[in-house]
Amino acid sequence: MGTTRLADGVVEIDTLLGGWERMTAGYLIEGPRPVLVETGSQSSVDTLLEELSSLGVAPSDLAGVAVTHIHLDHAGGVGDVARAFPKATVYVHEKGARHLADPTRLVDSAARVYGPLLDSLYGRLDPTPPERLHVLQDEEEIDIGDGRTLRAIDSPGHAKHHLGLLDSSSGLLFAGDAVGVRLPDGGILRPATPPPDFDLDQALASLKKFADHRPVGIALAHYGLVPIPPGELLEEASETLSAWGEVATGAFERGEDIAAALEERFGGQFDSAPPEYREKLETLNGIHSNAAGLRRWLETRSRGDSAT
Repeated sequence: MGTTRLADGVVEIDTLLGGWERMTAGYLIEGPRPVLVETGSQSSVDTLLEELSSLGVAPSDLAGVAVTHIHLDHAGGVGDVARAFPKATVYVHEKGARHLADPTRLVDSAARVYGPLLDSLYGRLDPTPPERLHVLQDEEEIDIGDGRTLRAIDSPGHAKHHLGLLDSSSGLLFAGDAVGVRLPDGGILRPATPPPDFDLDQALASLKKFADHRPVGIALAHYGLVPIPPGELLEEASETLSAWGEVATGAFERGEDIAAALEERFGGQFDSAPPEYREKLETLNGIHSNAAGLRRWLETRSRGDSAT
């Protein structure tokens, strides 16, 4: 709970999604023009604002808010945070910007997926004034000041509106969900392949793109700075994604249930973990959600369409 300094000018903030510790992280990049990476969900805003205040970030201080993508556990708090920090520019992928300005469709879609869990766990998403939004292009840099930048890396796969953000000073890559989910309590990397626009080929290409940027460390939204060399982690992520894709493809081609096939192959990984951990993982990144994303990708591919 609270904050952890990962490197000079980089502070991890536990946003306590659902009251669970070490579930969803935001990151404050300090400098003359400080930027917050990820707001977390709307339900986490009070916790986030308290932690930013404890770090000495006044309402007039924050220069920017950058989200890796617009899923509600990453960007649900953007509208609230934009109100709390009126000078902050909101940085987002071009394919996500319109949903931050008018979140009606995004929230309606989330309500169909999550049902009552939407309001009880995540909350919704308040609109951000369009003039506060800045669309980030691939390789564009956000200026933190004193020579420090955050470089945007277009990284579709998990979502078509996904960006990685590379800190020029620390060398840390804030990878959102593109690398997967690795909660500290379990220490096992699970891919994040949700609907509606997961694309396995793009996801694997994005991991290669991350590797080409040679980060010093990789910080996940779920959760934290991974204590594994970045090259090894990205290789593991690629192998894990490919394995899940292979199982899903086999089940799809045989006309079998993809979720059942994934459960049989990977469901036992966390059998020895405490029940609370399994509940956290299933809520955040359950096999059925991943199966739905893989199934949609396979159906789209079989029609010859593009998921983007």
